[in-house]
Amino acid sequence: MLKRLAVRTLLLGTAFAATLAAPAWAAQGQTRPRVEVAFVLDTTGSMAGLIDGAKRKIWSIATSIVETNPDAEIRMALVIYRDRGDDYVARTYDLTADIQGLYGDLLQLRADGGGDWPESVNEALHASVNKLRWSQDQATRKIVFLVGDAPPHMDYANAPKYPEVAAAARRAGIVVNAVQAGDAGDTRQIWQDIAQRGAGRYIPIPQDGGQVVTIETPYDGDIIILQRRIDATVIPYGSARQQESLRGKIELRAAAPASVQADNSGFYSKRADHSAVVTGAGDLVADIAAGDKTLEAVPEGELPEVLQGKSAAERQAYVEQQRSERAALTAQMAELVGQRDAYIAEQAKQSASVSTDSFDRAVEETLRTQLQ
Repeated sequence: MLKRLAVRTLLLGTAFAATLAAPAWAAQGQTRPRVEVAFVLDTTGSMAGLIDGAKRKIWSIATSIVETNPDAEIRMALVIYRDRGDDYVARTYDLTADIQGLYGDLLQLRADGGGDWPESVNEALHASVNKLRWSQDQATRKIVFLVGDAPPHMDYANAPKYPEVAAAARRAGIVVNAVQAGDAGDTRQIWQDIAQRGAGRYIPIPQDGGQVVTIETPYDGDIIILQRRIDATVIPYGSARQQESLRGKIELRAAAPASVQADNSGFYSKRADHSAVVTGAGDLVADIAAGDKTLEAVPEGELPEVLQGKSAAERQAYVEQQRSERAALTAQMAELVGQRDAYIAEQAKQSASVSTDSFDRAVEETLRTQLQ
């Protein structure tokens, strides 16, 4: 299949190479639009199934943002919570454009603790609104998804309470959605109240997060092979630690299940900035294309071994070769991802087993609605 795409890529290559230059909004002097999304996630033992599903579908959720806002800078965050007496009450992973790095953090999460019924929901919501570094401008779209199955402790002294937190969120322009896992009546009442106060949506889903359906396609294998070739065009630079971090992200992607890898490739393919194939700084090809770095400004000691000891002309030629190769491969990827999307849409249409109330589908639908 990749060979059949090669001829078409020759025709698309020149046009696609242009996408590795500065995007239209930057050329016109406009500020890049921004979307910020935080997931406030109960990580007690009863949430194990939902957390596992989130790990598998985080890239399809991120893609739902890209599909409605391809030019946007996407920043995502995690706030995980349990309760007093557990390993932690609330822990934050701040808003970041490095979603690949955040995916690595998500993979480390384990459901544990709990035992009593109420949890530290109030503290977690408070952290999401007041401790994350939200953009202060009114143009940024700011959305929170509270995800849990148990109501908050309203009996803790000197602790925040959700009505005040929801009011603060509205003042800050943050929409708060409440996703209830399971059907507990006391949770339902408060989750509905939180969503109403937060100008968001109340979303009931099954306790285990619903049936997370992954549809294998005839294109997944070729997408994975092609992604390996695209990853080979990455030029890590910076400190040894920064270079190792970038390589680690690529290795983590390669170790994911096939459907997760294909979803991951789809996310990058649908972004307006096709130069970036790993989120976060550190890829010389992408950073030069974005105008964030010049080759001449990188000290010798921060270059990868392949460029050390080379002349300026040799370095420039190597970077250009990698950029050109990436442009051609990215054109092929866009075509494969489009074919994969069409196949999945057709299979979903024909299958009665596709869940409509799973965590990922509920979040994706909500994001598409709230970001229109």
